[in-house]
Amino acid sequence: MELSVKPIKFDATEKLQEFIQKKVSKLEKFCGDIKKVEVVLKVVKPATALNKQASLKVSLPGEELFVEKTCDTFEEAIDQSLPALEKQLARYKEKFSKK
Repeated sequence: MELSVKPIKFDATEKLQEFIQKKVSKLEKFCGDIKKVEVVLKVVKPATALNKQASLKVSLPGEELFVEKTCDTFEEAIDQSLPALEKQLARYKEKFSKK
């Protein structure tokens, strides 16, 4: 599985990148077909609460899954995105296991 982290208009810390790597790697337990995960991080409306946005795009054979969450921290946004992706991966596996 290939992982790319793209912070928009800021530099992501090493700690944040390691956190994302650790969390996203757990998705492989749900589906081994994941080719690539692209994580885009951006700050929306600086100086307000709930201004950290994380978008996750998961590339699978014949399908792309997408989740976007906005929270107080990037870590929180990633944490909230993963259960939604896990549900989508479960549906993907169900759909393709019936074929």
